[in-house]
Amino acid sequence: MKTIRQLLQSKSGGLCTIGPGASVLDALKLMAEKNIGALLVVENDKLVGIISERDYARKVVLRGKSSQDTPVREIMTERAVCVQPDNTVEECMALMTDKHVRHLPVIENEKVIGVLSIGDLVKETISEQQFVIQQLESYIHS
Repeated sequence: MKTIRQLLQSKSGGLCTIGPGASVLDALKLMAEKNIGALLVVENDKLVGIISERDYARKVVLRGKSSQDTPVREIMTERAVCVQPDNTVEECMALMTDKHVRHLPVIENEKVIGVLSIGDLVKETISEQQFVIQQLESYIHS
């Protein structure tokens, strides 16, 4: 099974972040533009939280707040569940399942080096399983 470092190397696109003082509307626009479901909230090059579409739905829409007038810091999840680049895909999937999260910031030497979604991990797991199946079929037929 691949490590997170290997998975990040094959992942396209850059790291998308937003500051805690930005409006929720700006965060939503950036997520829509990049077609992603969450943004890392960074201040002074340090991860201070994560904001997701789930945060928006539960902490803005359902509470009748305005996305234009609400800063990201008011609705972000402050204690993001993070992983290291040497963790495996399997470990990360177990962590996401246990903690009920869909995005994992990847931290190395106190610096954010990437973020993984549940989709990234599922895609990699399926790819790994297809490889194993092909190898087994090849073995059986030879």
